[in-house]
Amino acid sequence: MDLDWLKDFLALADEGNFSRAAEARHVSQPAFSRRIRALEEWIGAPLFVRGAQGASLTPAGAHLRPLAEDIAHSLQRARRETKAVGEGATASLSIAATHALSFTFFPGWIRQHVRFEALGTLNLISDSMEACEAIMLGGEVDFLLCHHHPDAPTRFEAGRFESVRVGRDTLVPVCAPDAAGRPAWRLPGRPEGPARVLAYSQASGLGRILAAQQADKGEAGSLETVFTSHLAATLMSMARQGHGAAWLPLTLAEEDLARADLVRAGAEEFDIPIEIRLFRSRDGRNPAADVLWNRLTGQRDDTPRSAMADTKSTGPKDAANAPSAGPHQPGR
Repeated sequence: MDLDWLKDFLALADEGNFSRAAEARHVSQPAFSRRIRALEEWIGAPLFVRGAQGASLTPAGAHLRPLAEDIAHSLQRARRETKAVGEGATASLSIAATHALSFTFFPGWIRQHVRFEALGTLNLISDSMEACEAIMLGGEVDFLLCHHHPDAPTRFEAGRFESVRVGRDTLVPVCAPDAAGRPAWRLPGRPEGPARVLAYSQASGLGRILAAQQADKGEAGSLETVFTSHLAATLMSMARQGHGAAWLPLTLAEEDLARADLVRAGAEEFDIPIEIRLFRSRDGRNPAADVLWNRLTGQRDDTPRSAMADTKSTGPKDAANAPSAGPHQPGR
């Protein structure tokens, strides 16, 4: 049995569609279909019901799904930890972080909490939230650093993952100023038309947060999306050029706001307070990761900190408790 068969099975179980699952696995659909059939032959039972609307799990497939997730996760972890032992770098840390936090928050935060001379290697993987979630679920990193809002679910099951708040941030609507220094694209728009908005793509976690908040407040109808990207830095550059308003993390936009290269596009009622959280798997076995985690969860909230970092954990309610996502708006 090939491990890729299990990964294919999980991709199809998530997507419910052969073409989308094959695309996610970077293989042709005919090759993907053959591998699914090979797994079913090896198991000795059909795992999917094929139909015009896609593919759904059979009872056998539903039984296999959690087992396959555990097997794939355990093998990835075993590979990573065995490789670390072989390289003599058992104190190494691997952290996945979303793009904006890799650039703005991570350098100062990690310097506060990690003694680099005590580490073999610190590996940072910077990507979209969607990609970071996949990396974390695959057991390829020790931690995931991301923005978080309780209304925007992650793919991390509370029984398998835990998290601690390590900072605070705010999504602030900004745009370029006009000649008089006023916002060129004021929210919630003008009587003659909706506000032009530079939006996050489906791979963005900030886009997931914004979609949840705007749906809750009924704001989406008053906004016209004219550009999308999963990179907050790209949206900031487009906003500077006057192409529309964008909700940016304050940690990213504060210098531009101080220089008046950007101005607030709306009142504070349009701000969205968010957290910066560090997620990890409950079954991780990296001593260096345990040291960092114990330090973060053991410190008090009044510990001196810089930027917008904090180190408070409020106990069980501070753990990752968002429901496991089925079909969802992907993250940054």
